[in-house]
Amino acid sequence: MEKIWLAEYQKTGIPETVALPSENTSLVDIFESNFQKFGSRDAFIFMDKALTFSELEEASRKFAAYLQSLNLAKGTRVAVMMPNVLQYPVVALGVLRAGLVLVNVNPLYTARELEHQLNDSGAEVLVIIENFANVYQKIMGKTPVKHVVVASVGDMLGVLKGTLVNFVLRSVRKQIPAWDIPNHVKFNAAMAKANASQYKRPHLTLSDTAVLQYTGGTTGVSKGAELTHRNLVANLLQCDGIFQSKFGNQDGAPDDRIFCALPLYHIFAFMVCAMYGMYKGQANVLIPNPRDLPAVMKELRKYQPTFFPAVNTLFNALVNNDEFKQLDHSRLKMAMGGGMAVLPSTAEAWKKITGVNIVEGYGLSETSPVATANPPASNEFSGTIGIPLPLTEVAILDDDGNSLAIGEQGEICIRGPQVMKGYWNRPDETAKVMVNGFFRTGDIGVMDERGYVKIVDRKKDMILVSGFNVYPSEIEEVVAKHPKVLEVAAIGVADEKSGEVPKLFVVKKDPSLTTEEVLAFAKENLTGYKRPRYVEFMDELPKSNVGKILRKDLRKSA
Repeated sequence: MEKIWLAEYQKTGIPETVALPSENTSLVDIFESNFQKFGSRDAFIFMDKALTFSELEEASRKFAAYLQSLNLAKGTRVAVMMPNVLQYPVVALGVLRAGLVLVNVNPLYTARELEHQLNDSGAEVLVIIENFANVYQKIMGKTPVKHVVVASVGDMLGVLKGTLVNFVLRSVRKQIPAWDIPNHVKFNAAMAKANASQYKRPHLTLSDTAVLQYTGGTTGVSKGAELTHRNLVANLLQCDGIFQSKFGNQDGAPDDRIFCALPLYHIFAFMVCAMYGMYKGQANVLIPNPRDLPAVMKELRKYQPTFFPAVNTLFNALVNNDEFKQLDHSRLKMAMGGGMAVLPSTAEAWKKITGVNIVEGYGLSETSPVATANPPASNEFSGTIGIPLPLTEVAILDDDGNSLAIGEQGEICIRGPQVMKGYWNRPDETAKVMVNGFFRTGDIGVMDERGYVKIVDRKKDMILVSGFNVYPSEIEEVVAKHPKVLEVAAIGVADEKSGEVPKLFVVKKDPSLTTEEVLAFAKENLTGYKRPRYVEFMDELPKSNVGKILRKDLRKSA
């Protein structure tokens, strides 16, 4: 297959290839050498408390030692259900350093969603922030979890500040519902119990599994994309190859800061913020709630970022904020949009205010995640998802797996070292999405003569809400359980803030059913971004002659 995008590499300073390390290497090797190299530099900053690389090394080693004291077999899955707090990188690194597998869990999941993920992954350990401990309490005993570690937001903020923060969250803001989990261990107690000197470095290779990243894939049942150390190391080096024109091909500058407003349990932030920052020696400023714009502004004023990865929703909120327009953006070197399409109007306003172009990229959980990106050296917003990363091939294929000509529409398919090993314990689902080593993304696109790819449609019925995949079948499955619902179908409709939001079409079993009842039922069983915003009642749903609900007809009428 001809790599027509290589000419763009030469024009924009992207290396044609990146050298992957030997098989007997892992993410752990890379970060352990960087802990020494960047020792006194800040690694993560949260609520004005900085954690240096040396402190991160010691804390993650301690947590790894604690996990090893539980006598878990190598490769045991550890579920981590936390927002952007200092404990997240400590725990995530501790899991990897202990030779275990990290399972990222959305902390806003309902009990039903959490139960599915814990059972599917077979996680034996759950590390959870106390704000959501009551959710796990509802499903205790229904999953393989044997050990629960409960953290509090203030645990790593120092005694005085930490105590105050925890008091405010519990007693003033009342943000922590009552919970009771027998035999749980508090995060600080686990750390106090652990002896860093007892940590035993496991033998890890690039072929070992590092992370299970849950996604709907091409169907609605949430599946774990099995990402190996090779997948993640490769994507780290590929991203570095693309970003070199902004951050150099050596270590980052000592005062480089990444503004991490994306949730770390999402693969985009996990790699492009946390992992990339630790690789380059850049500090991540952790933002727990990007919807709280006054708090975001406060952090932006204090820590002027050099790198700003985000989704269109946040970029758009900022360019429409008067205070943001007044900030000093002189230190910003790069902004990157992913997760959902960046609108040209948002990109134009951002460049006008900051002087920096938004570099749009594209990827999926299954590709660790970045597969394509616009060259950061380019000053134009292309409106495309860019060109393939080094060592990555992108092909536009028809349904039979044949390559299509330049400019022809087909499925965007990706081959490269960052493509997942497969879906965890689901060879049947893996087989459906792989063709000749290419991963079928389910997105329909075209490639131009320079190798730039544009998404024109989606093959699958997925709804994209602020960069999160929402699968209609999951929403339908939940709402169909309502005793007054006969039939239900979900589609995505355009939304100015989120890109898309779910809309339901419902056929009533009981004429007394109201919109409010449907929405309340969905709220109880689905996390925020999956909840429908609109409900339309119908006498019947459009169906094919074999009885399949025709969502495309509903989209036309919406």
